Amino acid sequence: MEKQNEGVEVVENGNYTLLRKTDAALFAWPWKNLGNYKYLLYGPFLAKFIHSMYWKESMENIWCLHILILCALRGLVHQLWSTYSNMLYLNRTRRVSQQGIDYEQIDHEWDWDNFLILQAIVGSFVYLNFPSLANIPLWDVRGLISCLILHIGISEPLFYWMHRLLHSSHLFPLYHWHHHESKITHPFTAGHATFLEHLLLCVVVGIPTLGTAFIGYGSISVMYSYILAFDFLRCLGHSNVEIIPHSLYQRVPLLRYVIYCPTYHSLHHQEMKTNFCLFMPLYDMLGNTLNTASWSLHKEISSRTNERAPDFVFLAHIVDIMSSMHAPFLFRSFSSVPFSTKLFLLPMWPFAFMVVLTMWLKTKTFLFSFYNIRGRLNQTWIVPRAGFQYFLPFAAEGINKLIEEAILRADRIGVKVISLAALNKNESLNGGGTLFVNKHPNLRVRVVHGNTLTAAVILNEIPRDVNEVFLTGATSKLGRAIALYLARRRVRVLMLTKSTERFMKIQREAPVECQKYLVQVTNCKEAKQCKTWIIGKWSTPREQSWAPSGTHFYQFVVPPIIPFRRDCTYGKLAAMRLPKDVTGLGTCEYTMGRDIVHACHAGGLVHLLEGWTHHEVGAIDVDQIDVVWEAALKHGLKPLYNSS
Repeated sequence: MEKQNEGVEVVENGNYTLLRKTDAALFAWPWKNLGNYKYLLYGPFLAKFIHSMYWKESMENIWCLHILILCALRGLVHQLWSTYSNMLYLNRTRRVSQQGIDYEQIDHEWDWDNFLILQAIVGSFVYLNFPSLANIPLWDVRGLISCLILHIGISEPLFYWMHRLLHSSHLFPLYHWHHHESKITHPFTAGHATFLEHLLLCVVVGIPTLGTAFIGYGSISVMYSYILAFDFLRCLGHSNVEIIPHSLYQRVPLLRYVIYCPTYHSLHHQEMKTNFCLFMPLYDMLGNTLNTASWSLHKEISSRTNERAPDFVFLAHIVDIMSSMHAPFLFRSFSSVPFSTKLFLLPMWPFAFMVVLTMWLKTKTFLFSFYNIRGRLNQTWIVPRAGFQYFLPFAAEGINKLIEEAILRADRIGVKVISLAALNKNESLNGGGTLFVNKHPNLRVRVVHGNTLTAAVILNEIPRDVNEVFLTGATSKLGRAIALYLARRRVRVLMLTKSTERFMKIQREAPVECQKYLVQVTNCKEAKQCKTWIIGKWSTPREQSWAPSGTHFYQFVVPPIIPFRRDCTYGKLAAMRLPKDVTGLGTCEYTMGRDIVHACHAGGLVHLLEGWTHHEVGAIDVDQIDVVWEAALKHGLKPLYNSS
C-alpha cells in the first residue's frame, strides 16, 4: 500500500488497483486525535447525574446513568466475545479462518469502541428532545413484540440495502473499505467502521427502540435487551468461531434464514459480493445475494474435529502474576505491545493470583498463540505455572510431568521441533531437557533448549575490541559456553563463582593456550575496573554498585535485573527479530517488541528451518555457536544489536 496523494491510498490487490480515500466527508471520527482522552467525553454524563442526585436530590437525570451503564455493558459484551474468540485452546478446531490476526489489523481496530461514545451522545440528544422517554416503565411485554416487529420489518431490510449501497463502486472506496481492511474477522471488527457508517447504524438501532417508545410500548428492559442483543449478534457474526451446530439447522431448516452464523458473515468478508444481511439471511435470499456455499461450509467447519498439527512448538510458562494478564484472550490490544506494568492491572492482581493458583490444582498445558512462516505452523504452548513455582522443591515433579506430557503430545501429533523456554529447561529441574530425551530415546520430535543461539546472540553483541568481561552465573550452561567462547577469542573472563571445582572443570575444557584467559573471582568488587558485565544471575543494587561508571550490562537472567545505575547502560534479554515473511503474529512475547522473540525461541525455529535431526539438550556445544548463528542469519532472523 502506498500513498498517491494526500487522503488517497493506492492498494494493489491481486488483479486490480483500488483507490481508497481517507478524507471523504464524515470518514474520520471527531475525537480521532484525542487518543485515550476520548473517554473524558463520558465525563459530562457522570457529572450531570451526580449533580442531579446529590445537589438537586432528584433522579430526573437518571437517563445519564442508564447511558453510562449501557455503554459499559456493551463494551463488556465485545470484550467477552474477544476473550472467547482468542481462547485458541477452546475453539481452534472451529475457527472459520485458520489465519492469525496480525499487528496491522490490531492497530486498525484499536479504536473499535468509538461507536459507543457516538451512540451515547446521540442518545443524550434524543433524551433532551423527548423528555418523556425518561418516564418509560421498567417492563412492558408488548414492547418486546413491537421491537421485534420493527427490527424484522424495517431495520433488517434498511441495513441490507444500505450495506449493498456501501459496496457500490462509488461508496466503497470512500467509506466501507475501512471495515473490510480487516482480513480476519474478530468481535472488535464489528465496531471498526467510519463515522458515517456508525451514524447510519444509529438509525438502524434507533428504529426498533425509539419506535417502540413512541407508540407507547417502550420500557427500560426493551432498551437494554435489544441494544445488548444487537451487539451480541454483531460480535457473533464477526467472531471467526463457529458456535452454531449444523445439526440445529438440520432439525430446524427455517432457522438458517432467521439467524446468521460466523461462517455466513465470514464469506461476506472474503468475497464481498454476497451475504449482506444484518442478522437474517432471509433478506439475502430475497435479494438474490445469498452465497450458495454458506451452508456446506458451515457444515464442514462446525463438524470439524481434527486440527492441523504444528511444525514447531515453543513451550513457555507464566513469568509472574502481573504478566499473566498479558494475554490476547484477556486484553488483545495490551498483548500486542511489549509487556510493562500498567495501573489498570493492579486492581485485577488478586483475581489473577487466584486464577494462577487454581491452574496449579487442575490445568494442563494449553495453546496460547500461533503464527505462520513459509508454510509452517508455529505455536506457543503455555505450561500453567508461574516463575515463583519453579523454585518450590515440592513443585518440581509436577512441572516436569507437565513438560513431559507436552513433549509426548507433540511427538504423538507430529510436531517436528519443541523448544523449551526459560525455566522449563532449568538445569536443576530437568538438566536442560536431558531428562526427557534419556527417558524417551525414541522421540520423533526434536527437543531443543535453544541456548546455543542465545549464547551466539550475546556473544555477537559484545564489541570485538573488548578484552575483558565480568561474568556472573559463570558455571551455568550459558555461562560456561560464553566463557569458553570468549577465552578462544583471547578475551579475559572474570568468572564469578565460589566453587573452585566447577571453575577448574570449565577451565580444563578450554584449549591449553586459552586457559589463562579464564580467571576465578569470588565477589563483584574484583570487577570494579571492568566495564563489560554479563549477568547470568540475579544482581542486587549493592552488587551493581561495584561496576565502574559507563559499564554496559549484558544479561541472560530471567527475569531481567532492575537497572539501578543511571550512569550505566543495560541490555535486554537475548532476542532476534523474526523474518519478514512471518504472518498472523499479533502477540508480543513478554517484554519483547513486535516481531521479536527470545533467542531460545529463535533457536528452535532455526532448528526447524534447517531440518536438523539432533536434540539440543544439556551442555552447549561451543563449536556449534557460530554454526547456529550463521544459520539464523541465513533464514532471515536478525539480531537487535551486534558488535558492529
